Amino acid sequence: MVHARPGPQPGIMRRQLTGIVLSLLVGATAAVGATPGPAPSTTGAAVVVAALDRAAHPLRTVEPSGEPGDLRPLDRMTGDARVAGLGEATHGSHEFFALKDRVFRHLVEADGFRTFALEAPWSTGQLLNDYVRYGKGDPRRIMDEEFQSNYLWWNNTDYLRLVEWMRSYDIEHPDDPVLFLGDDIAWTGPEVYDAVTGYVAATHPGASARLAALYKELRPTVAAGAYLDAYPNTPYAERVAMARRTGEALALVEGLGPGADREAYARVVQDARVIDRTARQYAFDFTDQAQLAAAMRYRDATMAANVLWWQRHTGTKVLLSAHDNHVGYEPQDPVDHPKTQGAFLRDSLGAGYVSVGLTFGRGSFNATGPDGTVRRWTLGPAQPGTNEATLDRVRARDYVVDLRSVAAPARAWLATARPTRTVGTAYPDGPYDIALGRSYDVLVHLHAVTAARPRGERPPPGNPVAEAPGAG
Repeated sequence: MVHARPGPQPGIMRRQLTGIVLSLLVGATAAVGATPGPAPSTTGAAVVVAALDRAAHPLRTVEPSGEPGDLRPLDRMTGDARVAGLGEATHGSHEFFALKDRVFRHLVEADGFRTFALEAPWSTGQLLNDYVRYGKGDPRRIMDEEFQSNYLWWNNTDYLRLVEWMRSYDIEHPDDPVLFLGDDIAWTGPEVYDAVTGYVAATHPGASARLAALYKELRPTVAAGAYLDAYPNTPYAERVAMARRTGEALALVEGLGPGADREAYARVVQDARVIDRTARQYAFDFTDQAQLAAAMRYRDATMAANVLWWQRHTGTKVLLSAHDNHVGYEPQDPVDHPKTQGAFLRDSLGAGYVSVGLTFGRGSFNATGPDGTVRRWTLGPAQPGTNEATLDRVRARDYVVDLRSVAAPARAWLATARPTRTVGTAYPDGPYDIALGRSYDVLVHLHAVTAARPRGERPPPGNPVAEAPGAG
């Protein structure tokens, strides 16, 4: 989940600081048009478009239905990747979510992928995985209760459809199941604490009292949304003390040793590690710009670490769903977001990680506006000089292209940063100067997108955005 660039207003900080980053509502002059103009290029647009035309593979649809022949080129592009990151240019457009559903189903059937990883808390992923694997719980209730605050975007009809398909697949393939992973750390639910304390009580009862003292009053007793709103507003010194205690608890659990059941031990250590990572994410001083940037880096590093642990522990290929700014290699704002999850994954996996970015030419999305309400925003055609203005000139309406194989001189165009639409939880946001070829291995461009449908509620009210120079 990527968030709007924070401003200095302390009242806004108190309202919008959620989980692991600051999601601050910005004023009308904050992000739109704030990035530098495009770098000069000697490559003619017609030449670039011609090269992209030759390299582009048209997509028949984004919906998870029908023959998958148009997705087969993507198989070659992902190659032998153990983790493939599939981004999104907004957190609130139906086509991005639907495409992820379609791509995951195809990669399961055609390329042996077995885990869908979402930019959602680790504990939320456990609850959804229990449903996918064993039919435990109600996915609608889980989504309602877990996808709160800055995760509310995931409570949509497209992801419900994906989760229900995963459950159906596992019923038919109990010995070769698909799995659901949440890799984020803003919220660690009570069931994870219970798993750690229950394991210690059963295997090392002498350590239970010490563990209980370290976790005292840390196990959440409120719903996810209330927790996400309250924890960041705890005094800084208290948050630092909480992180010290969770670190001691992790060391205690690690020191117990694996015993007879190495699998159970590995899992409980990881659960204790995630509890500690949540606390440490809040142990930054968010009023200090350098500390805030360090917190953003820490978040992406730990999300990558969670994915890596899961991939190595389960041995499955992972499709990772997150914002473009998290799956790519170069951050959209290096000052506030020094290093991305995609860069950390590439450091560890090399060619075993492939990054797929998503862009769009025009359309609508859901995002929080300056007044604090979720609205449906609409953008017209991209402005000249933006990446999307050129991408939209390719003959295919929707397409996938391997950026690593695009011929010169278009490679120089891909290596040049220019304004690109990328919207987080709040709008206005962006555009940001992004070099597509340096950020992603593969790109999916959609001509138009529509706002996602929130599950179980009316769509948010519309709020058309008039195009203006620099608005992307």
